Amino acid sequence: MSLEIIGAESMGVRSLCCQVTFQDRRIVIDPGVSLGYMRHGLLPHPVQIAEGRRVREQILQALNDATDIVCSHFHGDHVPLLDANPYQLSIRSLPSRFRELRCWSKSDAGLSSKMSKRYRDLADLLGANMYIAEGLSEGPLSFSRAVPHGVWSSITGTLMMTRIKMDNRVFVHASDIQLLDDATVDRVINWLPDIVLAAGPPLYLDRLTKVERECAWHNALRLASNIDVVILDHHLMRSVEGEVWLDELSAAVGKKVYCAADYMGRPRRLLEAQRVQLYGNMPVPDSWHDDYAEGQVDTDEYFNAIYYKETHGV
Repeated sequence: MSLEIIGAESMGVRSLCCQVTFQDRRIVIDPGVSLGYMRHGLLPHPVQIAEGRRVREQILQALNDATDIVCSHFHGDHVPLLDANPYQLSIRSLPSRFRELRCWSKSDAGLSSKMSKRYRDLADLLGANMYIAEGLSEGPLSFSRAVPHGVWSSITGTLMMTRIKMDNRVFVHASDIQLLDDATVDRVINWLPDIVLAAGPPLYLDRLTKVERECAWHNALRLASNIDVVILDHHLMRSVEGEVWLDELSAAVGKKVYCAADYMGRPRRLLEAQRVQLYGNMPVPDSWHDDYAEGQVDTDEYFNAIYYKETHGV
């Protein structure tokens, strides 16, 4: 069984998309990508947009070879969208064979009207190939019942976790759990995974209380103490504070706790956290985003500049 993480915040985008491959199954989990549309009053920097395009192309390539897809929930950084903005993955760009894939999906129970529409858009596209998977098992795949997107009181709803077993190895994709619900973390540990990929806490949000921060830390310690390989990313890596938190967690447990970039052997690129810095280092004309939408400019100049600096250390 091999795991490839395709997109995550430590890799420059909002996503938690991965591909698990074994024998005759190629499973793409949460085939979506996004960029924070506005942050600190700024649209995504062209460097972010370039990285988003690269990840979209990788997701589409993975879908071309996939046998199964999993949709843990219907937020715009986790699924293709009919109403996608320029920085998300549009249903219209999906390969024609997408309709033929087996889709293991969270149910539409308790969804907001917006999320319900996204569910219906995918259901209309996939037809009988879309299976409500909460609480079910199919061969090497098992799915949780609905768990909170953070805490049960959150307006962001619920999600579905995925367990994949192959031979003597188990992988768990825990999507946007944020480590804020003890029972959800219990479920992950009880699944006895060798590897878990999960969203860490959104430390960049002022509304995250002191109690919630302590809960997330405690649950991260529990995961790292019980599971060989723990990968925490997504909300956690939207801030430099999250990067420090992750490194302090590694020190506390005495072993490496990974972000997605670490696991994939790539440099950390917390572009979401660096948006203001990117604009300061590489100013963007006021009309750039409108010109980009009309195909009059591209991202190459900005993309090449930052990776030249990264490679040459200047």
